[in-house]
Amino acid sequence: MQGQSSGERNAFYITNQYPLIAQPYTALPLGDIKPKGFLLNMLELQRDGLTGHLDSIYETVCGPSNGWLGGQGDGWERGPYWLDGLVPLAYMLNDEDLKTKAQPWIEWSIANQRADGYFGPLPLSDGYQKIEGTQQGNREDWWPKMVMLKVLQQYYSSTKDERVLNLMTRYFEYQLKTLPNFPLGHWTFWGNRRGADNLAVVYWLYNITGDQFLLELAEIIHHQTYNWTEVYSGNMIRQVNPLPPLHCVNVAQGLKAPVIYYQQHPEDKYLVSVKNGLRSLREVHGFVNGMYGGDEQLHGNDPTQGSELCSATEMMFSFESILPITGDVFYADYLEKIAYNVLPTQHDDAFTRKQYFQQVNQVLITDEARNFFDDDNSRLVFGVLTGYPCCTTNMHQSWPKFIQNLWYATSDNGVAALVYGPSEVEIKVAGGKQIKITEETNYPFDEKISFKIQTTEYIEFPFHLRIPEWCKKYSLKINDEIIVQEPNDQIIQLDRIWTNDDKVELILNMDIRTSNWYEGSVGIERGPLVYALKMDDQWREVSSEGHDHSFFEVLPKSEWNFGLIKSEIESIDFEIVKVEVISSMPWNIENAPLSLKIKACRIPDWQLYNHSAGKIPARIRMNNSACIQEEITLIPYGCTTLRIAQFPVVQLD
Repeated sequence: MQGQSSGERNAFYITNQYPLIAQPYTALPLGDIKPKGFLLNMLELQRDGLTGHLDSIYETVCGPSNGWLGGQGDGWERGPYWLDGLVPLAYMLNDEDLKTKAQPWIEWSIANQRADGYFGPLPLSDGYQKIEGTQQGNREDWWPKMVMLKVLQQYYSSTKDERVLNLMTRYFEYQLKTLPNFPLGHWTFWGNRRGADNLAVVYWLYNITGDQFLLELAEIIHHQTYNWTEVYSGNMIRQVNPLPPLHCVNVAQGLKAPVIYYQQHPEDKYLVSVKNGLRSLREVHGFVNGMYGGDEQLHGNDPTQGSELCSATEMMFSFESILPITGDVFYADYLEKIAYNVLPTQHDDAFTRKQYFQQVNQVLITDEARNFFDDDNSRLVFGVLTGYPCCTTNMHQSWPKFIQNLWYATSDNGVAALVYGPSEVEIKVAGGKQIKITEETNYPFDEKISFKIQTTEYIEFPFHLRIPEWCKKYSLKINDEIIVQEPNDQIIQLDRIWTNDDKVELILNMDIRTSNWYEGSVGIERGPLVYALKMDDQWREVSSEGHDHSFFEVLPKSEWNFGLIKSEIESIDFEIVKVEVISSMPWNIENAPLSLKIKACRIPDWQLYNHSAGKIPARIRMNNSACIQEEITLIPYGCTTLRIAQFPVVQLD
């Protein structure tokens, strides 16, 4: 297993205890990692946008009538989904107003736990008045409790409120008694598909209390969970006629399931299955941005198929769960790809509206039917409740949890920067001494990452740095002295005695590279970023009967039907243009921090079909005279709303 050779265990943070495997990296308490720069701005936008105000904007679900507050309203996943982002946001920003907003939900769960250990919304008596716009599901369903367990875990991480441990212990005793007769899939199939979320918290509690019954419960939960190891190891994902009956979000959540269980049963098949599953997704349903076609059910790799926001959110959380267990930085690379490409383009700049589905080749966003398996309720437009409301409440965990996984404690009592972004961390190292490290960088837009260490004394500890797989050349300095050191499994480990104001500078060369996709289309990447056609657009607000809030359509104001010239691609003949100062909100076309320029040909026959870009022309040959070459601009995918990111290729004769 990468990153682990000695079986050492971190001495200062909640980490795996025997007989669970010794994990190479350990998550830090909530609040010990602070964002800076544009990452801080993303959290502040959430605070001022939907995350901080969803209880008033979506009051029928997140207001006082919610079942998780004792009301007769929604008693299923949506309230806990919101808290799963609200709680980490509140404690990262140390925002008392947000903490106050979250606390009643936590207090209600603790105060109203039943004598038998059950917690959560209580079953409603017959004849209750259903509240309009809510979904009851079954209030005893196991699935929503899994989300609330994650909320309570994060709350404990920051507050050390012992009542959380008592609630979890009693609830897990209840599960141990009840699951044999009422398994995870008894009330809805979601609990069966998403049981790894439950299992992860069982292991977390075991690492604190050491209660042996938790390991027995873990076996029951695993065996009642959908067999994702078998799915990812086999060819189910690869079938196309018909396409596999797998829900897109379940696929993303299930990715962590084999690795979570691996902690108790360290067999290679669990690690191998996830890599094989991701390879299958890429080859049959995959896009250049790291996502896959799944407009509810998996739907192939045409870049006009939809990918759901919840899929991106849960895929990120799966990678964040896998990375510290395995130490495999493949998952850090993949996590950055989703966070720095997919996530910012699927919510608006103010974090007030979201896009339920996005398209890789997205040239028109309107409230019209498209070739999706599920196209109800305006799934492509930017709205509050457009699409299914799961994403309205689940999107909030994405940025906070990404930031929470920038830094880790190591099994040898050091510190690891495995995911990069402007931030600072306070962490205990060596014999428990507290240090601070500040990371100053414009990554992912820039190659340079600088670390400054603050300590009150000389301290010896290891400092782990990731070298991404896409980086073929890098340079490293400590206090301006060049360090030559080869990475081990893509990780450089700096073992030395550190002193106050020591500086580490890492430069990751970002070469332009290309990749091939559906119908021979080409994607352009540089570093962790995908590049897409810059398109001028017009946002149009629409009020529509049947929607509680207005939504926005986005119309093109420039051409999109370009093919890249084969010779230009082969020579990687791109001009790179960088801005001098990167905005705190870099994720739009006006503030795009850098751009690539290249020659392209218009393809007149490539037009709209069913309100989306038509099928990518697979083979285009043109005389030089027929191709009127134009210089087009590509910008980071995350800065776009309308775009082409998988281009047809033009062969000039």
